[in-house]
Amino acid sequence: MKKLAAITAAFALTAAALTGCAANGASDSASATAENPLVLTLAHGLSETHTVHIAMVEFAEEVEEKTDGRIKVQIFPNGQLGSENENMEQLMAGVISMTKVSAPGLATYNEAYHTFGLPYIFDDTEDFYHIMDSDEMQDFFLSSADDGFVTLTYYTSGARSFYTKDRAIRTPADLKGLKIRVQDMKSQTDMLEALGGIPVAMSYGDVYTSLQTGIIDGTENNETALTTGKHGEICKVYSTDQHAMIPDVMVMSAKVWETISPEDQQIILEAAHASTESHKIAWDAAIEEAIEEASTTMGVEFVNDVDKEAFREATSGMIDEYCAQYPGVQNLLDIINSIK
Repeated sequence: MKKLAAITAAFALTAAALTGCAANGASDSASATAENPLVLTLAHGLSETHTVHIAMVEFAEEVEEKTDGRIKVQIFPNGQLGSENENMEQLMAGVISMTKVSAPGLATYNEAYHTFGLPYIFDDTEDFYHIMDSDEMQDFFLSSADDGFVTLTYYTSGARSFYTKDRAIRTPADLKGLKIRVQDMKSQTDMLEALGGIPVAMSYGDVYTSLQTGIIDGTENNETALTTGKHGEICKVYSTDQHAMIPDVMVMSAKVWETISPEDQQIILEAAHASTESHKIAWDAAIEEAIEEASTTMGVEFVNDVDKEAFREATSGMIDEYCAQYPGVQNLLDIINSIK
């Protein structure tokens, strides 16, 4: 019932917001004109100040410009149409055209996406970009039409590391017995169990209070969470183990994708990729600013002498289990390893 209510609410809000444009707009890009455009709804849960939202606004502007107004992307930020999971359900139900999700969240529809939640799949940021920008990865992104969606591009969300109130995490042994918040993803809870910690899955919005009250001993995220989430007010030790690089992805309904001509598909893909390149620059600046603010004004210590090899060894068995359980994971890992 809750899912149905979310879909109904999204449909009502979308119809109301797009009266006269989307409601009576073109049904495909071939018949679209500037006066009667094809309107693509894009819903996500981020604020208008988030670097990914800004990148998607640039994407929308370029699509409209390059199609001479024949295709418009209308963005609904701030969770106006529901949560990330609800947005994906709405996309699959045909209520919205596009959304932004954390890549492992797509594993419900395509098991290969579990791969993006696994630890140490990428060696470093340079390796991450090299693989994610490859033609082979683009082919993979566009191969899931039979699953109901295609991925247009990705946006980096940095490297995730552990941080606690007062304890450095240099080896997996340092996590033993600690209650650590993780994202509500199977790969993340499995990872922390493999490392000897106690996973506590909870929403991001509950992390600050849970740290403050001692419900959890620490959490894991990229450096911006210390400042934007104010976690640096409580957690004073950030250990750069960089155990995961989990991208966000912008996806489109496969049914909608099929209504777009090959020429316009190319315009959309080029605009999506351009927004990714723009986002990389904005993201690097955001990380630098977060580290500076956290260290100078919040008193956070950044621990860089972390034994990453020990973390890799501790989680290697988990990755083997995922490959055995999900053939799609093994196939995507083979692609990734062939690109390296």
